[in-house]
Amino acid sequence: MRRIVEALEEKRALARLGGGQHRIDAQHKRGKLTARERIEVLFDPNSFEEWDMFVEHRCIDFGMEATQIPGDGVVTGYGTVNGRPVFVHSQDFTVFGGSLSESHAEKICKVMDAALKIGAPVVGINDSGGARIQEGVASLGGYGDVFVRNVDSSGVIPQISVIMGPCAGGAVYSPALTDFIVMVKEESHMFVTGPDVVKTVTHEEIDQEGLGGASVHTTKSGVADLAFDNDVEALLYVRRLLNFLPSSNRTPPPVRPSFDSIDRIEPSLDTLIPENPNTPYDMKELILKVVDEGLFFELKPDYAGNILTGFGRINGQTVGVVGNQPTVLAGCLDIDASIKAARFVRFCDCFNIPILTFVDVPGFLPGVNQEHGGIIRHGAKLLFAFTEASVPKITVITRKAYGGAYDVMGSKHMRADVNFAWPTAEVAVMGAKGAVEILYRSDLGDKQKIAEHTESYKAKFANPFAAGRRGFIDDVIHPHSTRRRICKALTMLRNKQVELPKRKHPNLPL
Repeated sequence: MRRIVEALEEKRALARLGGGQHRIDAQHKRGKLTARERIEVLFDPNSFEEWDMFVEHRCIDFGMEATQIPGDGVVTGYGTVNGRPVFVHSQDFTVFGGSLSESHAEKICKVMDAALKIGAPVVGINDSGGARIQEGVASLGGYGDVFVRNVDSSGVIPQISVIMGPCAGGAVYSPALTDFIVMVKEESHMFVTGPDVVKTVTHEEIDQEGLGGASVHTTKSGVADLAFDNDVEALLYVRRLLNFLPSSNRTPPPVRPSFDSIDRIEPSLDTLIPENPNTPYDMKELILKVVDEGLFFELKPDYAGNILTGFGRINGQTVGVVGNQPTVLAGCLDIDASIKAARFVRFCDCFNIPILTFVDVPGFLPGVNQEHGGIIRHGAKLLFAFTEASVPKITVITRKAYGGAYDVMGSKHMRADVNFAWPTAEVAVMGAKGAVEILYRSDLGDKQKIAEHTESYKAKFANPFAAGRRGFIDDVIHPHSTRRRICKALTMLRNKQVELPKRKHPNLPL
């Protein structure tokens, strides 16, 4: 018996070595952790339970039968993050470059099936050379099987992808189907076709970093949420992110004890809005002063900066925060901002996370590029997302709420539950200057009359009371009491229920 146990330990030790010590050393020289080291950082100490340690590939072509390495390039299993169960698949670059084989894909599918059955998040750590060429179509079929699990899990369990090395070709579509993507600067790359193929087909010369590096996907494409300097920082970020999320759509978001009073007032908010309506201010300052203990977990901070998205807590409860940012493009909605916010709102709705919206929006960004790029369709995505969301929705208008953008940004017409406005709010079709130039075109030559018309328009519309008279605003509140009013509204909405029309699924304007 002892000999059998010792043989088991030898096999386990061999499997833990992956592609061998020399390849582990090479991974470390590049500043990268191994697949198992990454799992140790992600999970609570001694909580990880590994599955399928002894799985091997079944390929007999190109001499592959002579090279069998236990685990076949991916470490899978489950553990806990802050005491809650989480499943993981972590690709091992030391084994066949982390390439995906049929057996490799089966291991991933196994943990994804278990996570869906149990109702627990899945974290995928990607570090792979792509499909294993020696296995041909069997490898491509494996990718397809993973994609199906991603789609089946969407909106049921949170899915997070951590890109910690190459991720190319078909491999990029599994992360793209997940809810959040985190990258590592200079080490991780995502692209459908690599630089060599791009050069051959389009004659464009570009390196991997310029084509699909972390800076590209966090600032230009919007594919990734955030990028970090190293593996450890990225994984600790994922641990923090999981703290805000429910385990599945069957459970409420976690509630954490808060030392912040629900009655706290913020006198500084009374002077946040500048006297000049065209002067910007930082909407993030408002968010930080409203959420518990000033902690705002921002997502995509370097992409579409004219709108803010992220998680915070109100009285210990997770909330999704959306806010126009006047310091970037005056807070206008453009194509990128609409897509960014729409996807975030839909995620919150999937997982029972209330949505808190701060509005200061002068409209949609005008321009030929915006129109030709489909701002109508993309703006409709945000409208669709807010309207479809059945979770508690609270909106606070701080200053401008003009035109169609007023409707889109969580207005009462989009079924928001509680709509507040600050006394500085302006709810109108457009600003006073533009409106007067249209309404009193015949008086444009008379500066005195135009000034009188402008003041008259401001008195009538540059305030929240016209909307309040129609019930589109539930209350005009003191800025310093914003947190207290939001806390009370969230408590009131805790048992909100909405019955939506029966249908297979809606047809989102993609």
